[in-house]
Amino acid sequence: MIKLNALELLEKNGKTKYWLYKQLGMSYQNFSRMVNNQTKSIRYENIETMCLLFNCTPNELFTITED
Repeated sequence: MIKLNALELLEKNGKTKYWLYKQLGMSYQNFSRMVNNQTKSIRYENIETMCLLFNCTPNELFTITED
């Protein structure tokens, strides 16, 4: 299973979920599903935006688990 590390990156960067929600400009329902790893897809533009905001690569944005 691929896991989005958004919450960990937010904490590391001292930012809030609300801040990221406003930066991404998506509906709160979709945003909540995404950061809580309850979605099956994430748009490339959202991946790119998060990488730019967190100054990271997609490798740092995601981890693979054996769930």
